[in-house]
Amino acid sequence: MKKILNAPERALDEALRGLVAAHPDIVAAGESGRFIVRKQPKASGKVALISGGGAGHEPLHAGFVGVGMLDAACPGEVFTSPTPDQMFAAAAAVDRGAGVLFIVKNYAGDVMNFEMAADMAGGDTATVITDDDVALLDSPVAAGQGSRGVAGTVVVEKIVGAAAERGAGLAECAALANEINAATGSMAVALSSCTVPAAGKPTFALGDDEMELGVGIHGEAGRERVKVQSADQLAEVFLASILRKIDTTANTDGPLLLFCNGLGGTPLMELYILYNSAAQLLKRHGYTIARSLVGNYCTSLEMAGASLTVTRLNEDHLQLWDDPVNTAALRWGC
Repeated sequence: MKKILNAPERALDEALRGLVAAHPDIVAAGESGRFIVRKQPKASGKVALISGGGAGHEPLHAGFVGVGMLDAACPGEVFTSPTPDQMFAAAAAVDRGAGVLFIVKNYAGDVMNFEMAADMAGGDTATVITDDDVALLDSPVAAGQGSRGVAGTVVVEKIVGAAAERGAGLAECAALANEINAATGSMAVALSSCTVPAAGKPTFALGDDEMELGVGIHGEAGRERVKVQSADQLAEVFLASILRKIDTTANTDGPLLLFCNGLGGTPLMELYILYNSAAQLLKRHGYTIARSLVGNYCTSLEMAGASLTVTRLNEDHLQLWDDPVNTAALRWGC
């Protein structure tokens, strides 16, 4: 294992300290350094947004704490859910009197612990589960657990974060989050595994001529293991499944947000190649791309690979997407 570490058991703590040290104008450490909060709190009477999950997906979620997005993020150890105590403490720290919305990726540990935190908070809270991964739709692998929450979570956090910043109420923010989640589909491919620092060895093995189609962000098995495919071929496979989901939403004529996300170890040049393949295919089929995002936003440590996310938008969504945001990983309009 080759990683820039001091000790695997200190990786999360030291990474969070580094984030705060690098962006002291945007974020601060919460109680005992167990969570991250925005440096500039929201005004009183506005809904607070909290998300979280295992470390190793940076900048998700701590990198999206700040004006226009999250009020707090609760990171667990690498690929491990944060504890209910962390979430409860974060909620108490950022609650501005209008309630707290928990945005939770659909993984059993995250869902269970956020539910416990909501029960502990006992006040005005709501929870939204993101499940944008379409890789295993209609698959027996996903039976009973549903689709996974992946890069589409970033889109939900940005749009709902803007609405909360404008002063939308808790019920309105929760409804909007569910609407965006339903209008979003994602799918990923892995070209290599990643190595969890505490494990010290790759999570899985791929042959030199293989890729894992539909991989999860923790290295979970995907739809199938296939021979290496071109960017055009991947775009076609991804979009066939993604569009099958989002074309069933109410807003079937709205323009699209096309988001090409790196899993941590893929050069930006390759992400733009995949984005171009997807964009050309969508345009040939008559879709309008209104907004774009390309880069590493929901990663899996150093995994080589990428995901495509597509969200169907309306004019209100577009305006919320364009609203100012100032976080460590996403900034515009500020």
